[in-house]
Amino acid sequence: MGLLGQCAFFGRMMVQWVVSEKKRESVVPAAFWWMSLIGGVCLFSYFVWRVDFIGVLGQSTGVVIYARNIRLIHKQKRRLARSAADETR
Repeated sequence: MGLLGQCAFFGRMMVQWVVSEKKRESVVPAAFWWMSLIGGVCLFSYFVWRVDFIGVLGQSTGVVIYARNIRLIHKQKRRLARSAADETR
């Protein structure tokens, strides 16, 4: 579980790097936040299993932030879709 979490964290940085290189600017894609959330939940679970209070504490704050960023992305997409629908009327 811990290794899976670490792989997700490594993968998120690779995704961010590749997308930024393609766009030639710093970009944080939604996949970055999803991989962060998956990695954070895996590591949180691993630290709970290991009874590692410091690890649990460290991951718990990150998981909340990653989930919030995903929520903000979805809210922005809904707003854009709604405004596009209003413009076509």
